[in-house]
Amino acid sequence: MLLIKNGNLITMAGMYEQTGDILIDDGKIVKVGQVGEVPEDCQIIDAAGRTVTPGLVDPHCHAGLWGTACREEMDGNEYTEPVLPGLRGLDAINPEDATFDAALRQGITTVVTGPGSSNIVGGTFLAIKTAGEDMESRVICPELAMKMALGENPKMTFGNRGKAPRTRMMSAALMREELFKAKEYYENYKLHGQEPDFPFDFHLHSLMRVFEGMRVKIHAHQADDIQTAVRVANEFGLHYSIEHCTEGWMIPEFLKKNNAECLLGPTVGGKSKIECQNRSYEAGRILEEAGVTFALITDAPFVPIEDQLLQVILYVKNGMSREMGIRSVTLNAAKITDIDSRVGSIEPGKDADIVIWDVEPLDTMYQAGIVLIDGKIAYERKAGERNVDYQKL
Repeated sequence: MLLIKNGNLITMAGMYEQTGDILIDDGKIVKVGQVGEVPEDCQIIDAAGRTVTPGLVDPHCHAGLWGTACREEMDGNEYTEPVLPGLRGLDAINPEDATFDAALRQGITTVVTGPGSSNIVGGTFLAIKTAGEDMESRVICPELAMKMALGENPKMTFGNRGKAPRTRMMSAALMREELFKAKEYYENYKLHGQEPDFPFDFHLHSLMRVFEGMRVKIHAHQADDIQTAVRVANEFGLHYSIEHCTEGWMIPEFLKKNNAECLLGPTVGGKSKIECQNRSYEAGRILEEAGVTFALITDAPFVPIEDQLLQVILYVKNGMSREMGIRSVTLNAAKITDIDSRVGSIEPGKDADIVIWDVEPLDTMYQAGIVLIDGKIAYERKAGERNVDYQKL
């Protein structure tokens, strides 16, 4: 057993900056609040009044698929065909990617990572812890969601090669066409899937899972692309989230009306793409006031994963509530990726992924002191330790 005592707890489950304890056993949270007596052999960590939060979650990145500056892997996009739902991010991930260690040192204990946005349908994302004994123990869900994309990326990838799509119309048409095929395939599979002569199709068999409830992550920056994504998702009854949602702040009523869940960002960094010209740090405040369910993403390594909390701070500076700031990288991030039964809050039964902060997370000098994953110390900051700049490795 492990006891974290005297913490200033932000649990995302009813306690916000209240003094309390956390009892952990076999990698799971057992009790939160006033724990009472514990066994004599219980390991004890005294938080000594420091802020204690759930491990942070990055709900959309490409960690492990793009590598770092010292590794040349670019395995996040398959440029041969625009529609390839049978791909799996799990099959390309490098568990030794330095991005995972960078995330861990910032208090990020779970990332949701997978294919990029060059394909209209690009394959599946996975959820993985940023540290652990081996891949098997680190993976929360090997195929969490199906990635789809609208906007400029598919157009540029294939249109510049003389292939479809070259327009937004064709992008939406290809997405619909594949969903129609997958739906028909799914209906036939339910009726005849066990018959020996059933015409098995690898890619449609993967995509048909969206009709069984698998989430669809739809890349869309511009307001028009966001509306197309919602239109297609509603048409097929998909369980979905809008990824990036850069101009979502311009249409908050539309998002709220359609109960759209949004993963917002990244907002730090330059406006290098035409689709990102309307980035705004006021987006968090506007979506929060409108009652839209959202979380924040880094899209790492395209924005360093170390900037996750910097982004939150800038949103809070521009009017988003402090509590929503923490929620946007913990519980909301877990809910919008369907892993909130495991992570995202400090409550009994969940994984003991916990951060004890030397400097509280929404201070510009934020610093994780101790990071636990599955109840084990995965990172402990040493006195005088400086952060490593992984972008220069």
